[in-house]
Amino acid sequence: MTFAPLPGWPQDRTSAFRLQLAELARLAGVDLPDRMPRDREWQGEARMAFRRALRTVETLPDLLFDPLLSTAVLDPDPSHNRLFVEPAVTVFGRRRVQTALIEYVRTGTDYERAGAARAWYWAQAPLRFRGGRTRVPTPESKAEFDAVGDLRAAWHEATLREFVSNDDLDVRRCILPGLPLNPRHYPADLHDLVAEAVHIARTHSDEYLRHRVEHQLG
Repeated sequence: MTFAPLPGWPQDRTSAFRLQLAELARLAGVDLPDRMPRDREWQGEARMAFRRALRTVETLPDLLFDPLLSTAVLDPDPSHNRLFVEPAVTVFGRRRVQTALIEYVRTGTDYERAGAARAWYWAQAPLRFRGGRTRVPTPESKAEFDAVGDLRAAWHEATLREFVSNDDLDVRRCILPGLPLNPRHYPADLHDLVAEAVHIARTHSDEYLRHRVEHQLG
């Protein structure tokens, strides 16, 4: 089964990203391109400016952590936000980045919650597997994956609770693709919430949610 791409965010929300990007540029000493007639083109050029500036960076001042992660969370593009997430993970550590994203889901605005769900994809510890057809992970990647197991569980619980309790469509659209829907991923006291999340997605008026949940359950 194929599934529809995640719908984009409303255009009027990109203004928050522009402002945050300008603030990060000021703090980091990065020159942004001049404004262009098309905002999307300017965003692309601005991201590339940061990519060039951060490509070989091994350390950043601590004062850049919050602005860097906030820029990632506010970035309306779910692919290009990695340009801000990955340097934050490299310099400040995966645990600190994941902890901050969990806090966004728990206490942020709906816009920030949705953005944190998009950013989480790039903050995860990927499993890398040995050559051939084996599904045995390399010891190094398994150790890195296990090191943040507690945060992964905290993320799943926080996003599950948010999906069920928050009726903001963008929040639900952004959370669902990364939300495990098998009760075995959760403690027993959350199993009813998993069933409720499935019911919400299956009966929702939004076509993306209905399509996506069947893909994940299939």
